Amino acid sequence: MLTENEKKALQERFQNRAAGLYQPLSKELFKQFHVKRGLRNDDGTGVMAGLTSVGAVQGYYIDDGEKVPMEGHLRYRGYDITDIVKNCEEENRFGFEEVAYLLLFGNLPDADTLEDFSRLIGNMRVLPEGFAEDMILKAPSKNIMNKIARTVLASYSYDSNPDEISVGNILRQSIELIARLPVMAAYGYQAKSHYHDGNSLYLHAPQPRLSTAENLLYMLRPDNKYTHEEAEMLDVLLMIHAEHGGGNNSAFTTRVVSSSDTDTYSAIAAAIGSLKGPKHGGANAKVMSQMEDIKSHVKNWDDKKEVSNYIEKIIRKEAFDGAGLIYGMGHAVYTISDPRAILLKERAKRLAEKNPEFNKEFNLYCLVEELTPEVFARVKHNDKVISANVDLYSGFVYKMLGIPEEMYTPLFAISRIVGWCAHRLEEVIGCGRIIRPAYKSVLHSKDYVKIDER
Repeated sequence: MLTENEKKALQERFQNRAAGLYQPLSKELFKQFHVKRGLRNDDGTGVMAGLTSVGAVQGYYIDDGEKVPMEGHLRYRGYDITDIVKNCEEENRFGFEEVAYLLLFGNLPDADTLEDFSRLIGNMRVLPEGFAEDMILKAPSKNIMNKIARTVLASYSYDSNPDEISVGNILRQSIELIARLPVMAAYGYQAKSHYHDGNSLYLHAPQPRLSTAENLLYMLRPDNKYTHEEAEMLDVLLMIHAEHGGGNNSAFTTRVVSSSDTDTYSAIAAAIGSLKGPKHGGANAKVMSQMEDIKSHVKNWDDKKEVSNYIEKIIRKEAFDGAGLIYGMGHAVYTISDPRAILLKERAKRLAEKNPEFNKEFNLYCLVEELTPEVFARVKHNDKVISANVDLYSGFVYKMLGIPEEMYTPLFAISRIVGWCAHRLEEVIGCGRIIRPAYKSVLHSKDYVKIDER
């Protein structure tokens, strides 16, 4: 048997050997072979890879072959997300369950249907007997996204019919996962907080009569207490994150994996793995890190010149992480505006105004949003239209709600699983062909060398 030091030495040896092989490919190679790097066209638009009736993301239009910026729109099954959110608020009711029904079934439910669907979700929340102990508490994870991916995969073993891919069976599995993922995430966080951080362990049973937003706050907080306003704010976050078209990384992952006719649990676990990445769902945590950096280096948060100067340093790769990016600004599709950011900013303002410290910080976020486009244009000599995306404000709202940072991306997954399940159904039932793009090989032929001659 190898000692630990011997194992470590061998690992380092092989890591060093691989370091020279795995290097970034030249961008010129992509151009030479007309390969769409990242499935993106030269103008930044996505390569058309499929059709969907689940959601629509509009941030520009094409006029005579040119990409023209426009105000952003996000539609679920044809309904504008702004209308959905505002109508739910006017009627003083939680809207995430309605959004879930809409995305899964394609139409708005009447009052009785919504009541029945919400009751079904509420009564599906309880995890199978022994699941929390065996699948969550016995193997606590420092990262909740990995924890919920594992628990989703483990759900396969508790399903009496896991592999059937009929509409009815996928719908059953989808509704169960939509109901249970908040519980899996909350318990995963509590296990992490207890076993890794040394805090008390709180496992609150989910309440069938509460909305998803209320349940999340109920299960995350030691005393179960929350205000109606806090739950409404979280409900809005869940609504606006539920779906974002078939081309985003996690939805496309769902469709790619589903196209092989694998089971629902494998497809959703893969989507969770995609969403975890800082270039996708983990972006709001990156925004928070950057804002902490700005707050620590800018003495006067109200001084436009000082804030602008530090933004310039970040863009010039002289500050923060050296990437030259202002996280939370700009989007692959949206140009003039991201409707989710607009909805969130309006409501974040209301919440921040109740706390002087939060209000001061909110104003700094607004300054970053205001100043970044002009600094970017000046430094980069680029007239690209950029605006705030939803990640600029979502982490800040979670912070105001007292939600731990480890739960920011899991909350995104709790919402987006609705869209993933709708895309899975559409892919499995409506497309019927495995997704299999081509890759151009850039290898050169080599003659095999016998082992004694190497």
